[in-house]
Amino acid sequence: MKRLTILMASLFAALSIFPASAGNDRIITVGELPAAAQQFITTHFKGVEVSYAKVDEDWFDKEYKVVFVNGSKVEFLKNGDWKEVDCKYGEVPAAIVPKPIRDCVASRFAGRKVVCIEQDRRGYDVELDNGLDLEFDRNFRLVDIDD
Repeated sequence: MKRLTILMASLFAALSIFPASAGNDRIITVGELPAAAQQFITTHFKGVEVSYAKVDEDWFDKEYKVVFVNGSKVEFLKNGDWKEVDCKYGEVPAAIVPKPIRDCVASRFAGRKVVCIEQDRRGYDVELDNGLDLEFDRNFRLVDIDD
């Protein structure tokens, strides 16, 4: 019985300390980003100064975030693919937005700019400068509009 109590106490102590190691954010240099992320920044944000870059390390995953001095932010997955581009004070570079989404925005929402785009396994979420949120599936079909 005494061994069981000691074992349970040790297990409880280990489990209470273990979650503290998850969710560690730390500042990094742009050179520490995956190569694909570095190339993305060079291609789409050439000449824009980086304010800071950080890595968020969870249990078995990593995500990177780069914030520019103009207020734009880009989040990357562990392999360097972009996850979200947020240009709240400007416009997301057109080359980042897939052509079918650009065409849809141009035809249905003429004069509006894409200020944020996020991709995941389901599709794309796009925010326009007038506050409309558009949801596209993986085949670039507009499936929802939220204001």
